[in-house]
Amino acid sequence: MTGRRSRRSPARLALLTALTAALTAGCGLLPAGAQGGGREPVTVMTWAPERTGATDKPGMPAMAEAIARWVNASGGVDGHELKVLTCDDGNDSEGAAACARRAVREDVVAVVGSYSQHGRSFLSPLEAADIPYIGGYGVTGEEFTSPLSYPVNGGQAALLAGNGRQLGEECGRVFLVRPDTVAGDALPGLLDAGLAGAGAGAAVDVPAPESAREYTAQAARVLSAGPSGSAKPDCVTAVLGDRTDTFFDTFRRARAAEGRDVRIASVLGGVDQSLVDRTGGARGPYEGAYVTGWYPVASDDRWAPMRRVIRDHAFDDNRIDPADAGVQTTWIAYEVLRRAVAEVDADRVTARAVHRVLDDGLSVGTGGLTPELRWRFEDLLAARDHPRLVNAEVTFQTVRSGRLTATGSGPHDLTGTLGATP
Repeated sequence: MTGRRSRRSPARLALLTALTAALTAGCGLLPAGAQGGGREPVTVMTWAPERTGATDKPGMPAMAEAIARWVNASGGVDGHELKVLTCDDGNDSEGAAACARRAVREDVVAVVGSYSQHGRSFLSPLEAADIPYIGGYGVTGEEFTSPLSYPVNGGQAALLAGNGRQLGEECGRVFLVRPDTVAGDALPGLLDAGLAGAGAGAAVDVPAPESAREYTAQAARVLSAGPSGSAKPDCVTAVLGDRTDTFFDTFRRARAAEGRDVRIASVLGGVDQSLVDRTGGARGPYEGAYVTGWYPVASDDRWAPMRRVIRDHAFDDNRIDPADAGVQTTWIAYEVLRRAVAEVDADRVTARAVHRVLDDGLSVGTGGLTPELRWRFEDLLAARDHPRLVNAEVTFQTVRSGRLTATGSGPHDLTGTLGATP
């Protein structure tokens, strides 16, 4: 028996050697981090409300997870395995603070591509731990004032001011239907700044419940005002997040009963291509609607890399809509993260190191989806109440033949308009 075992050992040794060589040659069985010479994983967090029945953004954490699968299948980010933690902030201040505290406990290097309406609640814990907040949705003012925040778009401020500029050129009188919340209270001034930039008067402010099932009272208030007497049509713009379609469904029926010609408008996040498709396309209620967005239209070829990642790594996750502004923002935010980690170029990446390279002048190209992004002091646009703003560009779009279509020469820079906002 001893003789037989010793005769077989060389064969077994050869087999083990061959298997080891095959594995280390990249058969896909080793973790992505192993390709980086022992580099430690990079852990980040993406949060958003997911099941609140109000403004939910489940596509943002889902997109983050798809990006992580893509990055790790390609060898990691600068040799580091990318780990994405997700959190549902519940659309309340306690939930936002809880997500931030978890990010601190988990020692994340950044919070990336996230949405929350409660900037004061989540930014304080992040600031105390020196954790950068990269590419938030821009729905709170704190995202444009915190030294740890690195916005990739102009947020709600740019969208509302841009929507005002767009409607000021097309409409005689404008009604704004917006959430009756603290965040919503800031929207009329922003829209009015854009309207003033186009030489138009202030909008009629129509506050509304954020999570109502119907908006009969608000629709009646718009329609009962009567014609303005202008040669241009009246317009109503609704900025209610996921409830925007609920308002317009109510408004469409009330408008048909009244026989009034009132044009409709919104911003991306309230109206997007998937909503237009779902409601009948060219024959639906959004045909002819005016829409203001941050980025090129979803059909633009510049989104092709993102669409490939969704196709190959999202595994039919129906939470991810490539036309959703939150999904698009998450994609851009992770491009910033990837460039920052590569710039750190260390076996262990820390939050402080990411913060430092972003402050030191890292320039991030996004393939034309945004201007070059950089957050040095001299790159900040110094817009009033938005000192961290580095990208104030918006695009004007119209629904034509059932498709969101870019209008005008665009993009439009709203830096001056936001600087004049009271």
